[in-house]
Amino acid sequence: MSKVKKLLFSQKVAPYIFILPFLLSFLFFWLYPMFSTIKMSFQSVLPGQVEWIGLKNYTKLLKDSAFHTAMLNSFTYMIGTLIILIPFPMLFACLMESRLVKVKGFFKACLYLPALTSVVVSGMLFRLMFSELDGSQMNQILALFNMDSIKWLKIKETSYFALLLLASWRWTGVNMLYFIAGLKGIDDSFYEAAEIDGASSWQKFKYITMPLLKPTSIYVLTISIYAGLAMFMESYMLWGGNSSPNNIGLTIVGYLYRRGIEKNQLGYASAVGLVLLMIALLINIIQLKLNGTFKKED
Repeated sequence: MSKVKKLLFSQKVAPYIFILPFLLSFLFFWLYPMFSTIKMSFQSVLPGQVEWIGLKNYTKLLKDSAFHTAMLNSFTYMIGTLIILIPFPMLFACLMESRLVKVKGFFKACLYLPALTSVVVSGMLFRLMFSELDGSQMNQILALFNMDSIKWLKIKETSYFALLLLASWRWTGVNMLYFIAGLKGIDDSFYEAAEIDGASSWQKFKYITMPLLKPTSIYVLTISIYAGLAMFMESYMLWGGNSSPNNIGLTIVGYLYRRGIEKNQLGYASAVGLVLLMIALLINIIQLKLNGTFKKED
């Protein structure tokens, strides 16, 4: 056996060979773009022209009213999704694992099916549902109660409702599966002991299910925070583009797209992207700290 084969089949070298594809992809598709973005955020990057401008992009963000609007919209959307897409999927997961639901596979498939639908198709369907025409589905529902048609996607409150409904429709089933996986890891002996002690269903849920689902809940909370702040395609498809009346549908990623792609201001867009990254990291670090994730086990 040649020296090369001996090296490849060496127990010390083999682990590094197996992780080499990940390391290469990490370097080329994450680390290098990250450093490039940090560098561009201190530059004015225009077609055929690159100029070092220091902190001007960041100081400009402080006075940019459109960026402030995008930040507020993204935070509002994130909070709404957290309120809906954590407790309700947890409740549905508990129902699916209980004896109350008979055809569990069917209901699981129905709840998860929207996640398999393209966001482009979903956005177009919801744009038709919330159209301002009298024949749109939502205005037909209003007509049943003798209410006048409204311009759903031109009013801030109703457009926010449309976005939340779209998010709930698409992601409830996904989060439910996370909680079902967490429930599978809870030993049935805990519930049997609780039944012997005369615990009610609410007491079992409060003192057994919720505490033991904490790791799953923290995971769902973490990815939901990121997903809420990074939302773009839903808004883009709902309004048929990146422009909405008075920027009521503009998100941080949408504003990044507007500056970087539509206006070709890559330096300024890089600053927007880094601010979004730091905000998402900060929020998640705070919530992980509050949830005791960083505490050392005894």
